[in-house]
Amino acid sequence: MRITRYAAALAAVGVALAACSSEAGNQAEDAAEDTTAVEDVEFEAGTTMAELNEAGTVTIGTKFDQPGFGLLNPRTQEPEGFDVEIAKLVAAKLGIAAEDITWTETVSANREPFIQNGQVDIVAATYTINDTRKTLVDFAGPYYEAGQDIMVAKGNPEGIEGPDDLAGKTVCSVEGSTPAQNIRDKYPQAQLTTYDVYSKCADALTNGQVDAVTTDNVILTGLVAGSPEDFELVGNPFTEEPYGIGLAKGDDTFRTFINDTLEESFENGDWEAAWDRTAGSITDTKAPEAPTVDRY
Repeated sequence: MRITRYAAALAAVGVALAACSSEAGNQAEDAAEDTTAVEDVEFEAGTTMAELNEAGTVTIGTKFDQPGFGLLNPRTQEPEGFDVEIAKLVAAKLGIAAEDITWTETVSANREPFIQNGQVDIVAATYTINDTRKTLVDFAGPYYEAGQDIMVAKGNPEGIEGPDDLAGKTVCSVEGSTPAQNIRDKYPQAQLTTYDVYSKCADALTNGQVDAVTTDNVILTGLVAGSPEDFELVGNPFTEEPYGIGLAKGDDTFRTFINDTLEESFENGDWEAAWDRTAGSITDTKAPEAPTVDRY
């Protein structure tokens, strides 16, 4: 499998991410199942599906620091997680085997540019569908619905129970993410600190540089699972975050194809199995009810 890296990917990985990486990697590896590429598929000439099938490869953007969803296994140097498995299902329907996928790290701030510039074919990276982003790229899905929550130091010394309690507190999130923008827009009395990846936020919380970390609950749950002696989840989600697969604006045929693939995975059990062997494994949770695809 080929891996490309964005900037100095994981160069500054801290204690929290290392712990999560080890646990998530071990469990995903133990429970791994092959996603078999469909053979002898045919697509209409000129479509993105036909071009990718003929090339025999697809470039997919995902995150490398999200336990349970998109995390680079330090031993295999391959990304693992629910986002990764969903992307593999799409590739398989294109007739492309998992080993023929090129994985490119996408952080929150570069997902739209990478799609627009053709650096990736699709992005599956805890990517919330919203109206602002839909002016720049298109989305298939959603394939998962998360909610913004807050992670604090073990014992919650600051007594943070929800977003209103962030006033006057230093809270960390990732630049370019919907959680960071939500804090700016709705909770301006919080002192927002941003980094490019959540592992740095986790390090900042460990070191006492921030009072809390905020992002989607599933991301925080993965971080807590990897370092339960250091972190805890407030457990009070205050937004809705539908995760979709990003693709080039205006490619309606490709978007329909991905939506069809997602709906099929909901119905045949592939989606639930992907959850069970990734995010469900490290958080010890059953697969939630599959969301309804929005064919806007």
